[in-house]
Amino acid sequence: MNEDTTADPQSAAIEQLERFGLSAYAARTFVALSGLESGTAKDVSEVSTVPRTRVYDAIEELKDRGLVDVLQSSPKQFHAVSAETASRTFEHELRHRSDVLRTALGELEPVEQRAEQRGVWTVNGRRAITERVIEFFANAEEEIVYMTVEDVLTEDLIDELSEAAERGVSIKLGGVSPDVQERIQEEIPGAETFESLWVWSDTSAGRVMMVDGRRTLVSVIADGPDASPSDPQSETAIWGEGEGNGLVVVLKAVFTWRLGGEDPEDRD
Repeated sequence: MNEDTTADPQSAAIEQLERFGLSAYAARTFVALSGLESGTAKDVSEVSTVPRTRVYDAIEELKDRGLVDVLQSSPKQFHAVSAETASRTFEHELRHRSDVLRTALGELEPVEQRAEQRGVWTVNGRRAITERVIEFFANAEEEIVYMTVEDVLTEDLIDELSEAAERGVSIKLGGVSPDVQERIQEEIPGAETFESLWVWSDTSAGRVMMVDGRRTLVSVIADGPDASPSDPQSETAIWGEGEGNGLVVVLKAVFTWRLGGEDPEDRD
């Protein structure tokens, strides 16, 4: 996928319009009209790869999406809405579809989540891993322990940590640079920072976390020939859940030792 819109804005626009659900002919017709400002079916066909006989079908599709206006002349003239209007239209559709999807999936989820997740689960890609971590933070009730490299501690993660702190969740962070620690202290005054278990620059570790002593995640970053072509630093993580889960047991012991705390199971 080509994300460089400056190199070929026409192709980039067509690609994104198709991703929003327009047919190839409709996408090409809209892009052609955007360049023309307004025009006839013949005009559109001449500046695009859309056959003249198919321009009318494409116009109908665009009309249904509110993306073109039609002047009832002979021959008919077609006018594309502005880039801002088109963007707002698709943003509204995307929000609506996201809301419908969230509601539908929410109704499919079990009423009671299983207390134990057997085995270790794998998730690939930095964005997917970050979303999983955000979900874990959002469900935290007592404590979040999070170790990470600086460039993985993004603003959305800090925002979610801040919201967790406001709910009364204890926040403990390790492995971040002094500058980041200072920023965290400003945004999350109650957050506690601690020294890392190792020198992160000497490893490929990305992040290690534990939530409420029963949900853990560990990731590694691959930077090299095996990394994703679209991301020079691809990331892979494993996670586990449940007090009896092997990954949870190991990391709980490590964090308990490192933070000098007491294992909840040893308390009276």
